[in-house]
Amino acid sequence: MADVFTVLAKDHQEVKNMLAELDKGPTRATGASQDQLALRKKMTQELIIEESKHEALEEMYFWPAVREHLPAGDTLADEATGQEQEAKQVLADLDKLDASDAEFEKLLAKFTVAARQHIEFEETRAWPGLRAVLTAETAAELGAKIADGKSSAPTRPHPHTPPTPGALKTAGPVAAATDKVRDTITGRGTD
Repeated sequence: MADVFTVLAKDHQEVKNMLAELDKGPTRATGASQDQLALRKKMTQELIIEESKHEALEEMYFWPAVREHLPAGDTLADEATGQEQEAKQVLADLDKLDASDAEFEKLLAKFTVAARQHIEFEETRAWPGLRAVLTAETAAELGAKIADGKSSAPTRPHPHTPPTPGALKTAGPVAAATDKVRDTITGRGTD
């Protein structure tokens, strides 16, 4: 069973890979065809889906562990969840746009910078301290909760849902079910 750091590192690497692929373009400004723009939108939707799941699960399980186990845990978790809330708003706005919209690239660039900074913040500021105090068993339990939660996590950003475990555990399943119905109807997230 993978520990929480392994599970989150895998997610972070997937996001970094998606961002790197999106960085390559082409974009509307560089003369992308309609097919290329449609692919860009689809790739961005996949990023939004994966990032929405990841952040919801971190807010349910990882940041509460940071709060519980680290002396400066509240400060770290508050800063991180603040970053995540801002990112969720950007992703929610981005999800409504077509890749041919000029605002699409501005929002994608804003998210890309914020996501890379957030990953670095998490890996360099939160992980070392938590890694030092968690038992292997607790780290594995957290990893399992996050990995197992992906199938029932929201697939869209919900920037107006408070990033507290109680709110997420209550609203999360309803939001996830609604997201999955909307995804099915629109074909979002399908190959």
